[in-house]
Amino acid sequence: MNQKETGKRNLFIMWFANFFVAGSMTMVMPFISLYIESFGNFPEKYVQHWSGLTFAVTFVSAFLFSPVWGKIGDRYGRKKILIFSGLGMGISIFLMGFVHSVWELFFLRFFMGFFSGFIPMSQAFISTQTPKQIAGRVLGTLQTGSITGSLLGPMLGGILADSLGYATTFKWTSISIFISALLVIATKEYRIDVDKKGTKSHYSSKEVFSHIIRNPILLTVLLISALVQIAHFSIQPILSLFVSDLHGKTNVAFYSGIAFSAAGLGNLLMSRSWGKIADRYGYIKILVILLFLAGIVYLPGAAVTQLWQLVIIRFALGITIGGIIPVRIAYIRQEAPIAMQGEVLGYNTSLRFLGNVFGPMLGGFVSGYYGFSAVFVSTSTLLILSGVILLLSMLRHPKLVKHTA
Repeated sequence: MNQKETGKRNLFIMWFANFFVAGSMTMVMPFISLYIESFGNFPEKYVQHWSGLTFAVTFVSAFLFSPVWGKIGDRYGRKKILIFSGLGMGISIFLMGFVHSVWELFFLRFFMGFFSGFIPMSQAFISTQTPKQIAGRVLGTLQTGSITGSLLGPMLGGILADSLGYATTFKWTSISIFISALLVIATKEYRIDVDKKGTKSHYSSKEVFSHIIRNPILLTVLLISALVQIAHFSIQPILSLFVSDLHGKTNVAFYSGIAFSAAGLGNLLMSRSWGKIADRYGYIKILVILLFLAGIVYLPGAAVTQLWQLVIIRFALGITIGGIIPVRIAYIRQEAPIAMQGEVLGYNTSLRFLGNVFGPMLGGFVSGYYGFSAVFVSTSTLLILSGVILLLSMLRHPKLVKHTA
């Protein structure tokens, strides 16, 4: 089997691995706040605050360890790390089905963070096997795997939670993550261009930092990763509470799942297309457009009074925000040498996880003090601010804005 066929086979396998991981992770997202409510008779503000903290704590440990896994992956290969990550996440989620207090859930969510880089690591795994000129399309295709899982996960999780209970749903969810770890065993690891004459096979962390600092646009793209995630994740932990507020408590886990999945459907429809468009017209230009569009379409969320309105806005957000991840990774694929890509993508992932820490906390506290509408306003502001920062960087350094069409 030649490299091209191996690459296609790996992409096919990792698509399904990402599908199972993303589906599993999002199966439990819509009802974390409801799970906390089930532990006792707590005030609403207490549940909102602890939903944000419990949701965010996973990303504290993930933020600390992502660059470490990226560097290890560059040096020793990513396949073993992907298997290790899948097993660690599976065990963590399985144990969450046995907790009886907020503190136990909080601790296990923190522990899970050490293994939470499966999808970003799989993107690095496929990125280093992909020619630059088609990186957007290939990574967009891979993204549809996690998107499809994210689309089906919340609805399936809602059905399981309403019918079997929250604890049992955690236990069943862990099985599909173990399947993902098994799927990775069937892949074959290789990296293109590493063996070319004059190509370095290893970079020190100092060299990686130097490479990032010398390219202000690359540095800006990495830093914006945090802002985008703060914006995107600010609504996540309190979405089910907002759905309950709009629709009532009847089958709230299921309807929360629909609201979560609406963004996934928009993602699924446009992720690969945005990758192809960016391959043709330039990654930075398309990133700027996507950031402005995402900020504009989410702002009307502050005025919704019906569940169907929220679902439509979440769908529109999914269409715009769905291209940001594959386009950003394709840009990094273009700008970073193969032998340092894992570490650079590790920093990108780490900054995304940093955003995942502050986003839920911001959403929890803003909704607690100013109401749900204020969360949509703050989210839109951050997305538009990210677009402005990247646009200014692009105008200031026009020679660094290139594409591989």
